[in-house]
Amino acid sequence: MIVGVGTDLAEVERYRFDQPQLAWFARRVYTEEEMRYALRKRTWPERLAGFFAAKEAARKAFGHAIPWRRVGVTHEASGKPTLTFFEDYVTLPASRGVTRIHLSITHTATMASAVVVLEGEPCT
Repeated sequence: MIVGVGTDLAEVERYRFDQPQLAWFARRVYTEEEMRYALRKRTWPERLAGFFAAKEAARKAFGHAIPWRRVGVTHEASGKPTLTFFEDYVTLPASRGVTRIHLSITHTATMASAVVVLEGEPCT
């Protein structure tokens, strides 16, 4: 059963940071793994926009704010993106009856989009 859905759209231009802005934003929003992954790519602003959209989509799917660095995008060996929760948010999915999280991210040179679908049993 679907227990939550979230989607978000991000303009890539907003993530074309100069070095000081990138450092500031990285400390407040992105995990170290997200930054390593994005900066390995030629089109890193597209990746950062996609990660931001994924975090926002997760917040919408769960129905409340999740601190930026407590949820992050990781990738399976196949390249499929997944959400990982950190610190005191590790138990968030289970506490909400979520058994599977589906994440899809897409981007172009100008826009990035993410969709999160939470699957499980609603808590009563």
